[in-house]
Amino acid sequence: MNQIQTHRWPSDWPLIHDATYGRLNAHHESWINSIGKGLRHQTYLATATCGDQATGVLPLNLVSGPLFGRFLVSIPYVNTGGVWAKDNETAVQLIDAACDLADELDVNYLELRHESPVDHPRLNFERTEKVHMRMPLPETTEGIMKNLKSKVRSQVKKSGEFGLQVNFGADELLDSFYAVFAHNMRDLGTPVFSRNLFAYVLKEFGDDAEICVVRKEDRPVAAGLLVHCDGVTEVPSASCLREFNRMNANMLMYRHLLERAVERRSHTFDFGRSSEGSGTYKFKAQWGAVPHPACWQYYVRKGDPNDMRPDSDGKQRLVKIWQRLPVWLTRLIGPTIVRGIP
Repeated sequence: MNQIQTHRWPSDWPLIHDATYGRLNAHHESWINSIGKGLRHQTYLATATCGDQATGVLPLNLVSGPLFGRFLVSIPYVNTGGVWAKDNETAVQLIDAACDLADELDVNYLELRHESPVDHPRLNFERTEKVHMRMPLPETTEGIMKNLKSKVRSQVKKSGEFGLQVNFGADELLDSFYAVFAHNMRDLGTPVFSRNLFAYVLKEFGDDAEICVVRKEDRPVAAGLLVHCDGVTEVPSASCLREFNRMNANMLMYRHLLERAVERRSHTFDFGRSSEGSGTYKFKAQWGAVPHPACWQYYVRKGDPNDMRPDSDGKQRLVKIWQRLPVWLTRLIGPTIVRGIP
């Protein structure tokens, strides 16, 4: 018989063995710490134990801001979360606890970023239109270019004509990364996360997190954040200034990101989620990434989760307004807004 408890983080982080609902990228103590501290969210942990054996865990963040309401999310920023559980019974019990907490906190909805759906009577909405794009990695860096189609190889090689330099590092590259990231988010019409979020990722993951920056002369023109964990390298955030797309700066960066993952002995490169058939989907597929299921499940108490989509009718007008703002202003007000968006 499982004992279920819900408590505030920090707490002991359990390890679940022989799990039916397996460990996802976000099921790591470093992610829980990074996101809770970096976004200033209250973090909760629902845990299941049987005797002295941990049988399940469900991390949850209370996402709240001045504009959109309150949400309970497992977990924001990254693409995975939800239950990590030994069996279906445990998964259901953990979701029961999360739904009860959602009621107690009076949130709009609970969002669980699953890959495999859990059948639960209180989960009344789901989203499956996006997929995780993941690429199996070769054993050597030479295999990266060898496995590419000729068109992609040509684009990568063409980037060598423009004198672009690539550097890897950590804290010393954070300002360069953030300059590119904030500029690109403004161009996309999306409020930018705070610099603190990325600083905490670097701090919490230590040597398993790093930044890649591509420069044209002294100017950073493309940048990405890499996290290496349990044989998987993922890129939770990456950007390129649009005016440097003609130099294939983004192509050059991803070649180096993939090679870095091989050097770190990862077996899989996780490009993140994309809508099937979209431009980002095609970009990732050209490197060799293949789609994997994503099933985000919801316990909706009020409102409509579709209202929070950036492509909803009500949001398109805000996107166009945001794109016209100066970057310095979006860096100032963006973090306060985006921390309240699930």
